[in-house]
Amino acid sequence: MAGPLPIGDPAPVDGRLPADLPIDRSTPFSAYLHIPFCRVRCGYCDFNTYTAGELRGAKQEDYATTLADEISLAERVLAEAGALRPMDTVFFGGGTPTLLPAGDLARMLDTAVSAFGIAEGAEVTVEANPDTVTPAVVRTLADAGVTRVSIGMQSAVPHVLAALDRTHDPENVRTAVAAAKDAGLAVSVDLIYGAPGELLGDWERSLDAALELESDHISAYALIIEDGTKLARQIRRGEVPTPDDDLQADMYELADARLAAAGFEWYEASNWARSSSQGSDNRSRHNLAYWRGSDWWGFGPGAHSHVAGLRWWNVKHPAAYAQRLAASESPAAGTERPDAEARMLERVLLQSRLAEGIAVSDLPEGNRSRVAGLMADGLVDAAAAIRGRVRLTLRGRLLADAVVRELTD
Repeated sequence: MAGPLPIGDPAPVDGRLPADLPIDRSTPFSAYLHIPFCRVRCGYCDFNTYTAGELRGAKQEDYATTLADEISLAERVLAEAGALRPMDTVFFGGGTPTLLPAGDLARMLDTAVSAFGIAEGAEVTVEANPDTVTPAVVRTLADAGVTRVSIGMQSAVPHVLAALDRTHDPENVRTAVAAAKDAGLAVSVDLIYGAPGELLGDWERSLDAALELESDHISAYALIIEDGTKLARQIRRGEVPTPDDDLQADMYELADARLAAAGFEWYEASNWARSSSQGSDNRSRHNLAYWRGSDWWGFGPGAHSHVAGLRWWNVKHPAAYAQRLAASESPAAGTERPDAEARMLERVLLQSRLAEGIAVSDLPEGNRSRVAGLMADGLVDAAAAIRGRVRLTLRGRLLADAVVRELTD
């Protein structure tokens, strides 16, 4: 995964892991491959992405080779630490991974599989912009071992897409999904709700359009205004309204009801998977690896990694990233090892958002008695709590941040 760089300790130039790291080879291992390229920058996005005019010395056509150099470094580092394991999940995120030729993505995946191996039945996902998905692209991806595509639909309503600075043709979502299915790939679609000017009826239209696609998985995220984005500046200048919390809550409740009625089950506060009578698992196993605290290596500029409690993050700009690797140096910009208290807080924050919940015994000892009050307020499922797990109700999902504060303060 890729995001803003925190402040931490300097990273070793050779990328070596600390000798005292408590490696557990039974912990699942995942790979995240960050593709930092976009045709345009969406007004709400604060991800580490770059348009062609912002690359300044980095070339998209060289990226697959550059990232392969980091894969080679990771193979050496993990082997020396006794932490080399087959990948359970792989995720190409961005940015827009499908801006690169499908053959480049296939080559990166092949390099990673050659370095680490891949578990039987592994999940391999590629994020895609609808305008960049063609039958030829998805056939190449499927032949390379990709099992799943996540298509950035965001909305079916043109004025909402315009408010988000999304430039894709809404009609291309349907053709992209159809092409992916024809290639034998599982399909997820991503939605965003609460954009400036979006009404409840607009959101209902987008939900209906997403359900008509008959995908395997739907993510629905409330629009968050991130500092430093174009949208944040527009709101500060009074050009567009601030998102309405009450309207976003109504939109979430509508989504949960519509998706449940269509046979989808929520498994994380913003994610729903189609239930299957055959027992197949349509949840994003890669994202579950993050939420459950598994190990992963994030490849690419600004990507974050986690192995056995150690975290590190790469330099952000593609040119600086390439320069480090060309000099046979680690691209890591810094590292940190959160203490036991910080790890507990993070575990509560992430696992409490899952439908499986978090064990009461995993909460800070002094906060466990507060579960009863959360039950009384209708925020935590009473039957689950009696069985020893904190599981959010629908109301609890709407107030998840408040629940976490109650369980950790």
